[in-house]
Amino acid sequence: MAIHSTSSQAHHSGQQSGYAGPLSIMASLMFMIGFITCLNDILLPHLKIVFDLSYAEASLIQLAFFFGYFFAAIPSGSIISRFGYKKGTSIGLFTAGIGAMMFYPAAALPSFSFFLIALFTMAAGFALLQVAINPYVSVLGPSETSSSRLVLVQAFNSVGTTVAPYFGGLFILAGTLSMTDIMNMDAVQQAAYKLSQAESVQMPYVGLAGALMLLGIIVLMLHLPSISSVEGDAERATTYADAWKVKRLRLGVFGIFAYVGGEVAIGSFLVNFMGLPSIANMQESQAAGYIAYYWGGAMIGRFIGSALLRTIKPGTQLGVQAVLAGVLVLIGVVTSGSIAMWSMLLVGLMNSIMFATIFTLAIKDLGPLTNKGGSLLNMAIVGGAVVPAIQGIAADAFGLHISFVIPILCYAYIMHYGFIGSNSK
Repeated sequence: MAIHSTSSQAHHSGQQSGYAGPLSIMASLMFMIGFITCLNDILLPHLKIVFDLSYAEASLIQLAFFFGYFFAAIPSGSIISRFGYKKGTSIGLFTAGIGAMMFYPAAALPSFSFFLIALFTMAAGFALLQVAINPYVSVLGPSETSSSRLVLVQAFNSVGTTVAPYFGGLFILAGTLSMTDIMNMDAVQQAAYKLSQAESVQMPYVGLAGALMLLGIIVLMLHLPSISSVEGDAERATTYADAWKVKRLRLGVFGIFAYVGGEVAIGSFLVNFMGLPSIANMQESQAAGYIAYYWGGAMIGRFIGSALLRTIKPGTQLGVQAVLAGVLVLIGVVTSGSIAMWSMLLVGLMNSIMFATIFTLAIKDLGPLTNKGGSLLNMAIVGGAVVPAIQGIAADAFGLHISFVIPILCYAYIMHYGFIGSNSK
């Protein structure tokens, strides 16, 4: 797919530098997306205490966030086709910044509904960023190394998810009391404590809002190569029905749904899994520390995978890692103790290259359909809300241990896509 900058000189200088500048900008944006998204894992138990939420009510936090992606994906594609990648990226940053700023009045009221609106708004901005960044990185250079480039940029998303829990613990969870201490307070003390805990999210999210908006201004000021083959009038003349007719893309949409769903489901239930007497019988606080191995494995695997994808066919590597991920989860299901625990934690390493590889395989050589294909793929991120809910139902019905069969089914589909579906013409 040909890359055309706004001027011949920019085009040649961009090629000579390997588009290092634009790619570094996209990597920094991916870091912010990963960082803020991972803070939801801190926010969920925090707001559960502040608003006396049930587990079902607390789960609305993730639902609001992931459905923000779902509903914003199609409009995001329209924004990109109208304004281009650079302005679209900047609009996404400002939208996410507005969502983060909304945390201040949400905490001041305090209002759980307002928090959900803020999360939805922030996710809508991230959806626009993802619709812009992923296809842009994929076509910003030779098509044969597109998976490698996107995996490398996605690695910085994982750096964000690794750093965020420490930030959240320092600035949001500082001063958090145990439920026993809270129950020993009288009604007035409890009300004052919960208000102070709601307000503890204000300044961290105001700071993040400022950072997002500053990045939006910086992006507007920078020169980023335009990609005439996927932007502009040719793209606007296409329809989503045209994109959906491409079998490789259509199968890839279900691949993204399965990947995000499986990854989030495992991450969501790992703490409870390690708390089972047959696994490690850990307290929640102790088990939470081990989650870093799951997400950290994804980060390390992305840096390694980026190098491997320059010599191994992306579909082959995707299929192999899906097989290994499925086998690791199966070991976790059929065994117990430390073997089951560590096999489940190692799945993060296998997850590492999946999103980027599925994405680049699905939109490869789509030309003017690229943006609409990217929008459809980003809608599929809603799998992160659906699959964990299905596993939760299975856990209630058959037990948590056996419920991990659900992610195995996800990896079975990804294996099929890597070996067979991604080769569809």
